[in-house]
Formats: sequence, C-alpha cells, structure tokens
Amino acid sequence: MFHFFTNKRLILLLLGVILLVALISFSLRDRDNVSLPEQIIKDGVGAGQMVFSGPAHFVTGIFDSIDSLLNTYEENKYLKSRLEEFASVQAEATNLRSENDELKALVGKEEDLRSYNPIHATVIARNPDQWEEKIIINEGSTNGVKENMAVMTAQGLIGKVVLTTPFTSTVELISTQNPNYRVSAMVIGGKKDVFGLIEGYDVERRELLLKRIDADIDLKVGQQVISSGLGGIFPKGIVIGEITEIAIDEFGLTKLVYVKPAADFSLLNHVVIADRVLPEVDGEDNGEVGDEES
Repeated sequence: MFHFFTNKRLILLLLGVILLVALISFSLRDRDNVSLPEQIIKDGVGAGQMVFSGPAHFVTGIFDSIDSLLNTYEENKYLKSRLEEFASVQAEATNLRSENDELKALVGKEEDLRSYNPIHATVIARNPDQWEEKIIINEGSTNGVKENMAVMTAQGLIGKVVLTTPFTSTVELISTQNPNYRVSAMVIGGKKDVFGLIEGYDVERRELLLKRIDADIDLKVGQQVISSGLGGIFPKGIVIGEITEIAIDEFGLTKLVYVKPAADFSLLNHVVIADRVLPEVDGEDNGEVGDEES
C-alpha cells in the first residue's frame, strides 16, 4: 500500500512538470492573441505590480531626493569653500600686484634721490582720529631715521618725521592742520619758477593751500608744484601736486592757490624716507629753517 502511494505521487509530480513545461512553451510562442486565462493572470499580476510598485517607487523617490539634496548641499558647501579660497587668493594676488608695482615705482624713485640715502619703510599704524595728520612707520633710529627727514611715496611728498623710537617713527603729513607746518615749494611750468609756502589743508576740498605768492605773478591751473629744497628739510624737486584753482587772499595782496596732492593720503602703504647726506647750512643748524619748513 505504501509503495502504491509513493508511485502515485511520483506520477502526479511528473504530470505537473509536463504540464508546466507545456504551459511555458505555449506562452513563449509568438502569438497575436492571448488566451483568457493568460489575460486574467497577466492582468492580475499587472494590478498587483501597480499596487505594490507605486508606493515602493514613491518611497524610493523620497530617499533618492533626500540623498540628492544631501549631495547637493555637500557639493555647494565644497564649491563655496573653494570660491572663498579663490576670492582670497585673488585678493592676495591683487594686493601683491599692487605692492609690486608700488615698490617698482619706489625703486625707480631712487634715481631722483641721488643726493640722499633713501630708507624704505612700511606704514604700520594710523590713528582714525588723526587720519589726515600722522602715520607710524616701521623704521626708527636704529635704521638711521631722524627727526625732520622728508617722507614720500612714488607719487609725491607726504610729510616729514617728527618723532623717532628705536624701531618706529611718526610722520606728520603735509595735510595736517598744524598751523606751524610749512613746506617751501615752487611752481614750475611757466616762464619762470615761482616760490611760495604750502600752509594749511582744505579738508572739504582735500587740497593743499599754497600761499605767499605775489598777486601780480601769473599762474595757471594745471601747473605742477614741487618742493624747492630751500628750507633744508625737504629735498628739491619732489612732486607735491598740481594747481586746481587760483584766488586772491582776503587782503588782496597775495594769491591763494589750491593744490591737489600728487600722493593719496587716504591709502599709504610703502614710503621712502630721504636721509640727506649733503652738508647743512649753518643757519639751518641754528634753527632758521622754521620760517620756511617746520
């Protein structure tokens, strides 16, 4: 009896395999029409796929979107850091280029100072309350800097040393409001050189005041003003600025000339100190220069 049931199961298994193979072969054939059972099976499977695949794709899409957002955030963060790095490098390159051009101009300026020993220095401090008055540079008495030495940039004269320490110096600019600060100057570009004194600074116009010029002397806008060298402090021939306006003073005896400075006092980085090596006049040693340059 047991043997009979075993053979029966084997027969049924074989018949099932044969039927399955026949169905597979039948379904793989190229046909224009599908049988009704196949239609029912396929439609059922398709409906089940739609029921389960829709939410699955929706959940998968959510995770893909989150992953994409995270990747985008990380990429933006990385690109932003590189952009900031690029901006920093660009700013540094621009600054170095500017300093290089300025130093080149200063080196070329040494040819104009053959009678002097140029000392290069860098501005290290500036008081906001005295922005147009004084600056502090990184060269002092140990480097040969002394009081009353002229200070300039590649563009022109900016002031003189008024105080020194072993490693720093304080420079009073020619744009100062100090009433005792005067620079002996001369106007060139006309029929003859005209001498006068830079006395004062117009804050609103941001221009120097050239005074003590006889009212009968002919001057023109655009003429250049340079240091005369007569006072013994400022070397001769250093550019001070250019005439922008000519007026008569309140007494009608002398001219009041407005001079636009050649140097930019608002942006000072590298400067040159002129260490004069020429012998000084006895009168200057006695303090007589105070009438012209102080």
